Amino acid sequence: MNIKTVCELLSARVLCCEDRLDTELHSACGSDMMSDVLAYVKDQSVLLTGLVNLQVIRTAEMMDMRCIVFVRSKHPSPEMIALAEETGIVVLTTDKRMYEACGILYSNGLQRAGQD
Repeated sequence: MNIKTVCELLSARVLCCEDRLDTELHSACGSDMMSDVLAYVKDQSVLLTGLVNLQVIRTAEMMDMRCIVFVRSKHPSPEMIALAEETGIVVLTTDKRMYEACGILYSNGLQRAGQD
């Protein structure tokens, strides 16, 4: 599944790196705890979170993630968007809650992060 499809499925808005929407994703992780993301995520995942701080972008960068989706209408700061642009991470925002967004992506074929 590519980022454009994620965007369409979640009725999300693209906040940066729109030129990378064709990037393929293999798995997803939904968490507001970056320690869990660091412990369990592998592959090129999309991170769904409601946590809005620079650590989210740094964690995604460390884990080689390609996309972050902020759920519950959360909106990252200009500093966060600038850092995401610098690191090439697509940032999306959706009105959907975490549970619903994860369910939509899972039911459309995106696997959980860390799955073998």
